[in-house]
Amino acid sequence: METYPFTDNTEKKQYELHVGNLTPKIEYIKNKNGEIYLTHTEVPSALEGKGIGSQLVEQALKDIERQGLRLVPLCPFVAGYIQKHPDWKRIVMQGINIG
Repeated sequence: METYPFTDNTEKKQYELHVGNLTPKIEYIKNKNGEIYLTHTEVPSALEGKGIGSQLVEQALKDIERQGLRLVPLCPFVAGYIQKHPDWKRIVMQGINIG
């Protein structure tokens, strides 16, 4: 699968992939305690079913781990990705149950 440019758009508080003129995104909230809440994932309908959302989540999780943040996955898509890839539970904030 093709890899697309990934950015952390801190101004808009969202992670983004750049796929042509389309921008799949994950919105987030960071607090000063070193926690990040992933609140909403959005993939344009033209890109659905192509693994773009999973690629976006994986890149976001790598960035969160690199920054040493504790993850609170409020978005069901992100939580589902972590259920399928349980090794990522290592960055989930203690006490958060993903199933």
